[in-house]
Amino acid sequence: MVRIPILAAALAATLGAGAASAQGRWAPGHWDWAGGRPGDARAYDLDGPGLRILFPELRETPRGRAFVLRNFDWNHDGFITPREARAANRAFAEAVPDRTRFDWRMTDRVVAVPLDAGPRPRPGRWDRAGMRAYHFRDTPEGARMTLQEDVLFQTDSAVLRPHALDKLQALAGYLQDNPGVRVAIDGFTDSRGSDQHNQLLSERRADSVRDAFDGMGVTEARFRVRGHGESDPVATNATADGMRLNRRVEVTLLGRRASEFE
Repeated sequence: MVRIPILAAALAATLGAGAASAQGRWAPGHWDWAGGRPGDARAYDLDGPGLRILFPELRETPRGRAFVLRNFDWNHDGFITPREARAANRAFAEAVPDRTRFDWRMTDRVVAVPLDAGPRPRPGRWDRAGMRAYHFRDTPEGARMTLQEDVLFQTDSAVLRPHALDKLQALAGYLQDNPGVRVAIDGFTDSRGSDQHNQLLSERRADSVRDAFDGMGVTEARFRVRGHGESDPVATNATADGMRLNRRVEVTLLGRRASEFE
């Protein structure tokens, strides 16, 4: 998949204010906006239960349908689920704060600059020390590590902090060098807020971590992404320290053992 070479949505969020004012309130993020132009022979037909909840700009235009299918058709089957549709809407809303003034031609006027948070991991040279630093532990599903909220996100936000990408570099390098590894990404919150809010926030955070790996060139790993809301706490929600521990994203290398990274 061809993508505008900006590493991840965290960088778009950091630079979004300046990009928006320079491009008519348009901040591209790291998505592929190229499909659906005149002359593109692909039909980009949409189907599935997610179709009805897509923004009209995505559902009713060739460029919008291409944006959805090229970025959020995670199973590559042309069938858009509600979860895929919500992810597409979120990404579009972050890039286009003022939808009333949006014109698809804006996407063609952006000069894409590689604003990397650092070099991509080089295949064949995954960082064993970096993987060891994650402190993987064995679980029935595989080798699992935990990233706390304050490492990845601002409070009550699903936008990755810029330095969060550095924390994921070693794992991205391992996944590039080991194509086909199955990965589970699970998001969790504390008990503050409504059940619905916490569920959606945990899903969005897990999706953001998945998107970051995609932006770092991890294209062959197989991901399972889930949000669990406030369920399955690892500590009490009666204290600030306990709530901090419960706000987390867990990444599991399915079928692997922690001893592989010792």
